[in-house]
Amino acid sequence: MIRVVLPYHLRTLARVEGEVQLAVEGPATLRAVLDALEARYPVLRGMIRDRATLCRRPFVRFYACRQDLSHEPTETKLPEQVVSSAEPLLIIGAMAGG
Repeated sequence: MIRVVLPYHLRTLARVEGEVQLAVEGPATLRAVLDALEARYPVLRGMIRDRATLCRRPFVRFYACRQDLSHEPTETKLPEQVVSSAEPLLIIGAMAGG
């Protein structure tokens, strides 16, 4: 199981509290986790990734084991600590402004 921490507004949309635990088939990549997350919580489709291109939406960031994975290809394998559930994958809504 892969643990995923969502920002408050996405937890509210998905009607979940705390972490989400997902079973991922095949290699544990960022894309596989996002696919599993959107399959389990269809309301999140288009909130994290663009519906058409599946590219990360602006102001959404992905972190694992203190590493920013936001600009990595989605086929990059997740760190073993995330795959083993020792560490969560963090999906964070970035802040902007002056």
